[in-house]
Amino acid sequence: MTDTYSTLRVSAAGGVAHVVIDNPPVNLLDAALMTDLDRFAGAVARDPEVRVVVFDSADPDFFVAHGDMRIAQDPVAFAALDTAPEQDPALNPMMRLHERVRALPQITIAKLRGVARGGGAELLSAMDMRFAARERAGLAHPEARMGIIPGAGATAYLPGLLGRARALEVILGAGLVDAVTAERIGWVNRAVPGAELDHVVDTLAARIAALAPGVARAAVEAVDAAATSTAHGLRTADRLLHDLFGTPAAARLGRAALAAGAQTREGERHLETLIDNLT
Repeated sequence: MTDTYSTLRVSAAGGVAHVVIDNPPVNLLDAALMTDLDRFAGAVARDPEVRVVVFDSADPDFFVAHGDMRIAQDPVAFAALDTAPEQDPALNPMMRLHERVRALPQITIAKLRGVARGGGAELLSAMDMRFAARERAGLAHPEARMGIIPGAGATAYLPGLLGRARALEVILGAGLVDAVTAERIGWVNRAVPGAELDHVVDTLAARIAALAPGVARAAVEAVDAAATSTAHGLRTADRLLHDLFGTPAAARLGRAALAAGAQTREGERHLETLIDNLT
């Protein structure tokens, strides 16, 4: 987290790391940005003080424009990029990078103000959550119109987000999906007015960062386990719940909630506020 980067601006406070992508002129996912993202992901994964990572762009028009098209002209150099060595070595470097981001122990959230296409959209899809500016944001996979298929994770990520049929529509239709449509089909969590994007995401990030240790990671593990099968998801959630019930934080918060009026008629009318005020 103390490293310097040529294409990223990184800061951290209150358990939240803010990463601003700044790779002019259009935030291409080129070798420099891939290397910096890989270095950052490796560093933040080892930082126990960071519980949430929020990704943003310095360019209001482009989150990440797309992967560097020069890659196709020099596939040997691309294959030689040494990103995420802990990931499957059979995967290409961009896939390994996105899998490293997807596997981060922190919760990852993106602010999408402009457009993300190709590799930029795949970077977003590898994150836990995405929030988009309603007026200007968009996502696209134009690769099919270029004679290829998405090659940095979309074919694996989109079916879980959108469902098989819509994933194929996005990939084969190769059109720009606006923020409102992206929300409706599940590609982004919410499309909000651009003026509210920072407040919505920063408030959520702070709430997640304030959770008791282990809760956010357990939620991710339980939800991901259910993607394999319902039975596996239930068994995993049961194990994780049992472990969390045994923590001092859960016992303390349970007692505090009862003392503050939970399970009374008045307390239950405003239970979310009651719980938010627990210390």
